Amino acid sequence: MSRLETKVPPPIVALLFGLAMWPLAKALPRVVLAAPLRIGLACAVVGIGAAFAVGGLVAFRRAKTTVDPIDPSKASSLVTSGVYRITRNPMYVGLFFLLTGWAIALASPVLLAAPLVFALYITRFQIQPEERALTALFGDAYTDYRTQVRRWL
Repeated sequence: MSRLETKVPPPIVALLFGLAMWPLAKALPRVVLAAPLRIGLACAVVGIGAAFAVGGLVAFRRAKTTVDPIDPSKASSLVTSGVYRITRNPMYVGLFFLLTGWAIALASPVLLAAPLVFALYITRFQIQPEERALTALFGDAYTDYRTQVRRWL
């Protein structure tokens, strides 16, 4: 299983989850909820996700470090400011919220499990390898940061 570590970029994983949710929504029970309310809620959740993801990207750009998730050992600086004071993984939190918003838009409560499965996958195959790499690169500074800021929220 370790051969899957950092092999598939998280946005691609999220896209695959989102694409799989589409046909499942047609086969699964749906919640009857007024479209404006459902779409409004979905848009709000997607907006939160976009804010986390963009905040993470902006912080990385400001720090002039790589946003490439395939090789976390290329990180040139430890980013702990901005949205990184709230979560150690804002871009993945953003993807989680995007998938949650998509599940809401599809009106299938069963699909709310998809973002949770996404989070489990990303934790095991992306975040844990990244944490090992960052510990090797930044030592105590990263260890201290880990004790102060949660992995997700």
